Amino acid sequence: MGVSGKVSELVKLLNLQAVVIDLDGTMVDTIGDFEAALNLALADSQIPTADRSLIERSIGKGSDHLIRTVLKHQLGLQEVAVGARNVEQLFAPVWKSYEKHYLRINGEFSKVFPGVIDGLEQLKAMGLRLACLTNKPLSFTTPLLKDKGLSNYFEQVFGGDSFERKKPDPLPLLKTCEALRSSPVRTLMVGDSSNDAQAADAAGCPLVLMTYGYNHGEPIQNIPALAWLDSLDQLFDSFRLS
Repeated sequence: MGVSGKVSELVKLLNLQAVVIDLDGTMVDTIGDFEAALNLALADSQIPTADRSLIERSIGKGSDHLIRTVLKHQLGLQEVAVGARNVEQLFAPVWKSYEKHYLRINGEFSKVFPGVIDGLEQLKAMGLRLACLTNKPLSFTTPLLKDKGLSNYFEQVFGGDSFERKKPDPLPLLKTCEALRSSPVRTLMVGDSSNDAQAADAAGCPLVLMTYGYNHGEPIQNIPALAWLDSLDQLFDSFRLS
């Protein structure tokens, strides 16, 4: 069976109306952007720069969580030097600096994962409604999608500041389903972390996870899903339909 046939069978199997796809670690490898912007922001406040491994483990729950997590770690490393300074005192200036640097370098140190464009083309060819749902601020998300040639695939795009709560809360996913006019049980969530999995489970959406993303340093295969993929264009092959 050809690719189009596999797609058709999967759509029938899950009775799909729409697909919601995460951004960081799912479609675009953005660790380089995070590292560059955050370390520039830390340096502005005379805080030691962070290792890439720490930043990667801290990605996924929004920029505020990333900054607070890294600040807590870095301040612990230099407890004597910083004296009375604490995470909350430093958060606002570091966030302001981080936003400035991120908007300037957004996309410069990132790349689209192999297979993403082909996978999106397959989904669009079936006429499925597509949305990008990320915890990344919308002001970072929209320019990145445009820069990487991904904007035109999505009917809806929502960031971590689009709703009152972020993933893993199900609210953003449920609101995205509403915007797509799709039922959660007929909306496939594609992500790379436990945040996506928890949101999908609570919202009642079927789930597929990518193996190469940023799952807080934990094996993604430990998280229940319909499939774990090495490339988005393997989506339909993964169901082994005949």
